[in-house]
Amino acid sequence: MSLIGKEISDFTVQAFVKGEFKEVKKADVLGKWSVFFFYPADFTFVCPTELEDLANKYKEFQELGCEIYSVSCDSHFVHKAWHDASKTIQKIEYPMLADPTGKLARDFDVMIEADGMAERGSFIVNPEGKIVAYEVIAGNVGRNADELFRRVQASQFVAEHGDQVCPAKWQPGAETLKPSLDLVGLL
Repeated sequence: MSLIGKEISDFTVQAFVKGEFKEVKKADVLGKWSVFFFYPADFTFVCPTELEDLANKYKEFQELGCEIYSVSCDSHFVHKAWHDASKTIQKIEYPMLADPTGKLARDFDVMIEADGMAERGSFIVNPEGKIVAYEVIAGNVGRNADELFRRVQASQFVAEHGDQVCPAKWQPGAETLKPSLDLVGLL
């Protein structure tokens, strides 16, 4: 079953952000665009490459009014330990959410129960708290922050211009498609 249009459940978790522990709740997410970026675990191999890629693009996401939340089933203490031990992870300024009970991973349907960790899942959540785009991929394949950024831009454009759709590889300023009555049945 698709998660498109699903409202995220109420949650309160601990986070490690900018050298401090902080509580993050669903209320903090509402009213702005968000990306929930699930990854299997701290102290792994592919995860730091993805998280660094996001860290390098974080200011651009913020300029769109979009917050990034990386999420793993590790505790906030483990996030801090990884931050302290890794020059790559020290670049991260966005909140690293702790999900040791797997509540968020289950809500976003990315929990690998047998392993107690999350799949690689990227979710774009609109200001109303509803999932508007997502992808879940195998644990051995890293994701691309540039493509995720483009999808946030396209999701925001469509939210503002509901009568238009963004074709493949759409970039801001490029032509969009406006469904006609003849094409509606093809969408």
